[in-house]
Amino acid sequence: MLSTKPRRALIGSAARPPWPAASWRDARFLAAGIPLSLPVWLTLTVPKVSLFLVGVILLGIRLLSAAQRARLRALRGVDVPPLLRPAGSSSGAVTALRTAVSWRQVGYHLVVGPLVALGALAVLWGWGAAVVASTVLGWAWMMPSTSPVADHWAKLDVPLTVGGVLLLAVLPRAVRLLAALDEALAVRMLGPGRTAVLEHRIEEVVESRAGLVDAVDAERRRIERDLHDGAQQRLTSLAMNLGLARRTLKDVPPEAMQVIVEAHEEAQAAIDELRDLVRGLHPAVLEDRGLDAALSGIAARVPLPVRLDVDLAERIAPTVEAVAYFTVSEALTNVAKHARASRVDVSVRTAGGRLRLVVSDDGVGGADAARGTGLTGLRQRTASVDGSLSLLSPVGGPTTITVELPCVL
Repeated sequence: MLSTKPRRALIGSAARPPWPAASWRDARFLAAGIPLSLPVWLTLTVPKVSLFLVGVILLGIRLLSAAQRARLRALRGVDVPPLLRPAGSSSGAVTALRTAVSWRQVGYHLVVGPLVALGALAVLWGWGAAVVASTVLGWAWMMPSTSPVADHWAKLDVPLTVGGVLLLAVLPRAVRLLAALDEALAVRMLGPGRTAVLEHRIEEVVESRAGLVDAVDAERRRIERDLHDGAQQRLTSLAMNLGLARRTLKDVPPEAMQVIVEAHEEAQAAIDELRDLVRGLHPAVLEDRGLDAALSGIAARVPLPVRLDVDLAERIAPTVEAVAYFTVSEALTNVAKHARASRVDVSVRTAGGRLRLVVSDDGVGGADAARGTGLTGLRQRTASVDGSLSLLSPVGGPTTITVELPCVL
């Protein structure tokens, strides 16, 4: 019994088209780009309307790019992202043409696209010529034997047929290479450049960071309100009841009175700790009366003289106010703990859309962010809103901390 595998292989090779399906798709992709390059070819071949057509091409560059992206998406499955407009730029055509990305688009539509279209025309013409040449042996015999053309074909029928077959074999590879080149250049020149992508990504990161900072500040405010209106009120009520019991109950045993006294003192201590915790989360005075009053409260609690000079000529975002408040608070705490200073000067100014904080003391100096977490925390806090911190603290003093924050995020 003979095997059927060779017969199946022969039938499969006979049924297989001369061009694979991928080559047909590549040919359709290249052919679809020919009409999009007609304005450029008309510009080169019709000098009378060349200037007009160049203006139309430049003004319609976005439409041409959109059409090319649609061609890539529909026939190649490649999604080329649109241009990323720089932040703060206008939407005019002249402004768009001034960007480097748009000039790369112009280069594609004026140079690369027409050349690829010319190559596509050559491939399509070569395909037709290959089909005709490869069938010369099939139809040359139909010509009259007395015709002078018949003698000419009789000499060329075999070379033309062989050449046509070879061309049919080579054209799929040429189509594939040309389509791949067109796709690569279109993706590189019609899409946003690497610099534009990075700039856009940085803008997104900055916006998301600002949103995160605002969300954290809002959550801190919510926790402060919950503690102030909930746990702190209950502890205050408990302390008042214990204090009333301490003053009015006279006939209880000494042991029971001692328990009441200790509970009253513990409740008062818990209220003080909770009040400090609430103030550390988000002071109510900052929201009610602003940064000036909140910093005055900090200065009043520091165990050394503080000269506070506040001049706020511009409106400050609530999140930036909170960062400024906690920055000054932590800086004054560090001075009270480590600087051995006799006085502290705090200056707060706004100018040119920036909030400038300067905290200086006459202490021993030698502050180093690498040796502790206090200054590192200050730098991280200011950096969270795109601020900057500089430290000047020679050994022997004085120490000056300068912080600059944006007034608006």
